[in-house]
Amino acid sequence: MKTNRTVRTPGGLSVRLDVRALTVVVLLLLAALTAGVVLIGTGDFPISAADVLRTLAGEGDAGQEFIVTELRLPRVLVGLLVGASLGLGGALFQSISRNPLGSPDVLGLGQGATAGALTVIVLFGGTANQVALGALAGGLVTGTAIYLLAWKRGVHGYRLVLVGIGVSAIVTAVNGYLLTKSDIVDAARAVVWMTGSLDGRDWDQVWPLLALSAVLLPLVLANSRALGMMEMGDDVSYALGVRVERVRLLLMLSAVLLTASATAAAGPVSFVALTAPQLARRLTRSPGPNLAASLCMGAALLVTADWVSQRAFGAEQLPVGVVTGVLGGVYLLWLLVTERRAGRI
Repeated sequence: MKTNRTVRTPGGLSVRLDVRALTVVVLLLLAALTAGVVLIGTGDFPISAADVLRTLAGEGDAGQEFIVTELRLPRVLVGLLVGASLGLGGALFQSISRNPLGSPDVLGLGQGATAGALTVIVLFGGTANQVALGALAGGLVTGTAIYLLAWKRGVHGYRLVLVGIGVSAIVTAVNGYLLTKSDIVDAARAVVWMTGSLDGRDWDQVWPLLALSAVLLPLVLANSRALGMMEMGDDVSYALGVRVERVRLLLMLSAVLLTASATAAAGPVSFVALTAPQLARRLTRSPGPNLAASLCMGAALLVTADWVSQRAFGAEQLPVGVVTGVLGGVYLLWLLVTERRAGRI
C-alpha cells in the first residue's frame, strides 16, 4: 500500500508526505491531549471532561478554576513536556547510535543528572530549584564525558553505547556513595526524587521546560533530514553533503539538554526514552528517526502512566517512575529477545 504523497505549493515547492506517519502523529497527539484532560479531571474532587474543557476555556466556576488551573494543569503540562522531551531525546540517541538500546537510560544520562541532584541535596541541602539546576548540570557533564570518551575520529554507535554503559556504572556507584554519606532526612528526600514523580509539580517547572522546548524543537526538526541521512552511515552522509560531526554534536547536545531538563523537572523517570521511539517506529513503519512520532508517543506514555499510578492501585498512589519502570523493564526484556533472535546482538 502506497502511503507517500507529494504536495506541491503554489510557489513551485514540493513536499513528500508519509500519510501513515502523519496519521500516527496526529492520533498520538490527540491521545496525549485526551489523556491529559482525563488526568486533570481525576482526583479527590472529580471533574468531567466537558467541565475541564469549559474551565480551560475560562467558563468554569471559581472552585473548578482553582482546581484545574492551579492544582492539576501544571502537573499535567509537566508530564506532557517531560514525556515529549524524553521521547525526542531517546529518538535522537537511538538514531545517532543506530542502536535500539542507545537511549539515555542505558547511556547513563539519567544517572548523571541524578548525581548532580544528589550532590546538591546531600552536600549543600539545596532548595528544589537548586536541585533542578544540579540535575541539569550533572546531565550536561555526563553527556560531555560520554562524547569525549567515545570520540575516536568520530563517534560511532556501539562505541557510544559501550562507553555510556561504563559511565553509567561509575555514576551509579557515585550515587550510592552519596546516599551512604547523607543523613536520614536527606537520604529520604533523595530517594523520593530518584524514583521519578510528578507530585507537587507547579508552574515553576512548566515555564523552563516550555522555553527550552521552544528553542530546541525547531533546531532538532530542522536537522531531521540530515539525521535520516546519517543513519545510512558516515561515508554516505559525507557524500550527500552532510557535515556529520557538526550535526551529530549539535543533536547530541540537544538530546542531552532535553533529557537533563526532563530529569530536573520530574526526576529520573525510567524507560520512556527507550520505549517511546521504538513504539513510534513500529506504528509508523517508516524508516528514519521518527522524531515527531516519538515526541508525541513519549508525552502520551508518561501522562497515561501518571493516570495509572493514581488510579490503578486504589488509595495507594505510586510515583510515575515506578509504573514506567515496570512497563519499560518488560519492554526491554522483549526487545532484547527480539534483537537476539534477529541476530543483531
